[in-house]
Amino acid sequence: MNKPKANITSDALASARRVIGLEATALAAMAERLGEPFAAAVETIAAIDGRVVVTGMGKSGQVCKKIAATLSSTGTAAVFLHAAEAAHGDLGMFARGDVCLAVSNSGTTQEILELLPAVRRLSLPLVAMTGGLDSPLAAEADFVLDVSVAEEACPLGLAPTASTTATLAMGDALAVAVLERRGFDEQDFAMLHPGGALGRQLLRIAELMHGQDELPVVGPDEPAHSTLEAMTAGGLGVVAVVDQGRLAGVVTDGDVRRALLAHTGKGAFDSLSASGIMGSDPKTVAAEALATEALALMEEHAITSLFITDKEGRPCGILHMHDLLRAGLA
Repeated sequence: MNKPKANITSDALASARRVIGLEATALAAMAERLGEPFAAAVETIAAIDGRVVVTGMGKSGQVCKKIAATLSSTGTAAVFLHAAEAAHGDLGMFARGDVCLAVSNSGTTQEILELLPAVRRLSLPLVAMTGGLDSPLAAEADFVLDVSVAEEACPLGLAPTASTTATLAMGDALAVAVLERRGFDEQDFAMLHPGGALGRQLLRIAELMHGQDELPVVGPDEPAHSTLEAMTAGGLGVVAVVDQGRLAGVVTDGDVRRALLAHTGKGAFDSLSASGIMGSDPKTVAAEALATEALALMEEHAITSLFITDKEGRPCGILHMHDLLRAGLA
């Protein structure tokens, strides 16, 4: 007889909680075991000129791909080597200056053991992630990262579950520790992630702004009519008023309209100067700021452009809302 739906749901939730709890316990125990071998592996990887060649088989091999991808995306060049393909030509992926990161829960995976002589011939440091601390792989390794678990989450004790979770977490821990050791920062991350949402969030204003040669600029004594001409020629709906090299104010389309309405007599508008119609409290940003900061500032003040200034207040660029739209930020 089929179980009632309520019982099926209860059983599924109980199973899920057991798996998650068991794996969480395994990760906590692994964290407590971390010690000098982990720190030494971080120092070794952070110092290399080459790549981290991550190798494994089966489910461990799948985890290896993720570890290699995470290392690469955080500034440490890494590639995945399928251990079974190594003996058929892929050993050429190893080069002097590399580090080999070999992953095997048992530490007895034959395909991995067979590629170790090539690792030694090239004098490459060998980091092992294994649960087999007395295994042949552990015996050969320069640094052993213990990913052993008390039991798998699979009730049959067969499918790699807790062990692969532990290995994946160790890979993340290694990548992040190396990242921090190297001083890898947001700007470095943005250079490696130019596409997608992450890359867009980390774009700097300097990458999007119009440079010095595109700045619409007038002096404070520039007549209103020629100020309007400069704004029109610039095509951005704004012109900078610069006095002795520094940004003194900004004239926008709105400023021009307000000046025209306030000075309706014959020739009255033409008698004005840029300083007489400009806004004297322009909103500015630094070129090294994130583009998302510029967007927030524009939205807060309901404006469509920002001038970029240096530490002395001199304008060196301009950013328009259209630039943020093209970058997919707005």
